[in-house]
Amino acid sequence: MRPTYPVTELLGDGIGAELSRAIHTLADSLPIQLDFRAVDLTLATRRARGKAAYDEAVEAVTETRVALKYPTVTAEESPNAVLRRRLDLSVIHRPVYTIPGVPTNFRGELDLDIIRVATGGTYDDPGRPIGEDGAVSLRIVERRPVREAARYAFGLARKTDKRVTSASKYTIQKATDGLFEAVTREVAQQYPEVAHNVELFDALLGKVIMLPERFQIVLVLNEYGDFLSDMACGLAGSLGIGASANLAFDASSVVRVALFDAAHGTAPDIQGKNLANPTAIFLALSMLLYQIGEIAIGQAVKQATLGLLRDGVRTRDLGGTESTDTFTAAVAAEVARKLAPASKPGP
Repeated sequence: MRPTYPVTELLGDGIGAELSRAIHTLADSLPIQLDFRAVDLTLATRRARGKAAYDEAVEAVTETRVALKYPTVTAEESPNAVLRRRLDLSVIHRPVYTIPGVPTNFRGELDLDIIRVATGGTYDDPGRPIGEDGAVSLRIVERRPVREAARYAFGLARKTDKRVTSASKYTIQKATDGLFEAVTREVAQQYPEVAHNVELFDALLGKVIMLPERFQIVLVLNEYGDFLSDMACGLAGSLGIGASANLAFDASSVVRVALFDAAHGTAPDIQGKNLANPTAIFLALSMLLYQIGEIAIGQAVKQATLGLLRDGVRTRDLGGTESTDTFTAAVAAEVARKLAPASKPGP
């Protein structure tokens, strides 16, 4: 009997159905059973059911503790923002790295783990007009999510023997960014073996381009993380090949629930054409497998996906000839090969 793990599957719009089909095909090649619990978060369902659609999603994710989410249309609201708020997802972890075989204008090599405080900043306040010629929004930084993000970043650094860079505009935003850096320093003292340095965020952007090898784990506030993630993905060659983990923690700083998703959008222009690139959702699945403790299987999914890209097995958006289905079949076969038991020598 294969070990079984319950996983919430949050269905989305556009190419979401094709990505779901790809995930199920890949999951069938694994030596474990992923028991998917599907929740419909398509735009039509959200409009028809309203809050009840999110209630079902939150209940399912809380129960299974891990979820895989497909891209969703942002219309009346952002489903990602709603889920972050409802599930108290305070930290986003987005690995960004150069993938051999993915065309890029950037000559350097990236290997970044971007740890982003997922709440606060200016994103939590849409602002308001001041008279006819002005507007204002409130910038919010809270100690708890910063502490959770910092503990996650330094814990990751301890496990991987990497260094942490925290970046903000603490010289200008002395109250908000000053609090962020103060909390980060407090956490850093609990990890004396981890190297930690501080950069001004605007300088960091330039240095990542000029000297990418200097940066490994970067800890940033909400909007800074948004900017940095998109810039880094652009340097790596595509906004559509990255995956993210969205994390909530209990009082002991242990991950309580984790939602994994692809960084790209719904791509309605290629919907139903078997052209969608499942690379990002496969990398999201790899991160989910790490989270449930199936490290070797997670590594096999990641290595198989990236290895095929390196060898020229790619979908059309990356200059290849594969369809969604044929690329998926190739990854599934390679994962099965990597995980096959070694044959025993004869007598």
